[in-house]
Amino acid sequence: MKATGIDTPEPRWLTMSQGERGRALIARALMPDLPLLLLDEPSTGLDVAAREQMIRTVAILPDVIEGPTTVTVTHHFEELLPTTTHAALVRAGRLLAAGPVDDVLSSELVTEAFDHPIEVGRRGGRWYAVAR
Repeated sequence: MKATGIDTPEPRWLTMSQGERGRALIARALMPDLPLLLLDEPSTGLDVAAREQMIRTVAILPDVIEGPTTVTVTHHFEELLPTTTHAALVRAGRLLAAGPVDDVLSSELVTEAFDHPIEVGRRGGRWYAVAR
């Protein structure tokens, strides 16, 4: 195994779990101290426990470091951080609604966005969406 200059082996990306890779990518994104963190479907491939760990990690970032503003793209409402303040709904490449999260994530607007009856709400501070 090749060494990195100190007596520790190189990290092996191919042997890391999806959750470990996700955390590594978030850490790498935060290294330059940027004011914006973009997360595109951040829990794809994660099991429930790893998804919750990722959500908790991103949720506490403002308590640990200054900033960043986080933008998350997701189809799964349970992935939204409890601190989410604004949302946008996109349908067929066009903006359907945008604004304060409580105004945008309504059952009526989400049903229109997905063209399927969907009940939207919050439980324990977390969002959920259920097909009717």
